[in-house]
Amino acid sequence: MAKNYKIFISHSWSYPDDLKNLQNLLNQRGYFNVEFKEATQEQPINSLSAAYIKAVLKKKILESDVVLAISGIYASHSDWIEWEILTSHGNNIPIIGVAPWGQERISKTVTKYSVADVKWNTESIVQAIRTYAK
Repeated sequence: MAKNYKIFISHSWSYPDDLKNLQNLLNQRGYFNVEFKEATQEQPINSLSAAYIKAVLKKKILESDVVLAISGIYASHSDWIEWEILTSHGNNIPIIGVAPWGQERISKTVTKYSVADVKWNTESIVQAIRTYAK
């Protein structure tokens, strides 16, 4: 039976299509089962309290087998993405950097803590997940 991977995707709210496209990419891959743990625009964390949001996100991160960090340059300028990366790293959740489609430069915030960095390619992402997920 195929493993069901629990995945948290660290992403920017300014680029919601990156999140949706990555989820679709993985959902459409045959013989690869995923459950996504991150907050989305469809299921946001409805709170203005940063402490509450961090508590909910930390729980989701800790439930995950791996964190995929969409590593566009914008990730280097996001306090939230940095917090998610540091929380994952500090709790031994493997981080895989995923370069957005067509981008050559990626965030040093992500690459500093990632166990692997891959291009926007289904097979390389799936292989990295299978290799590094806990």
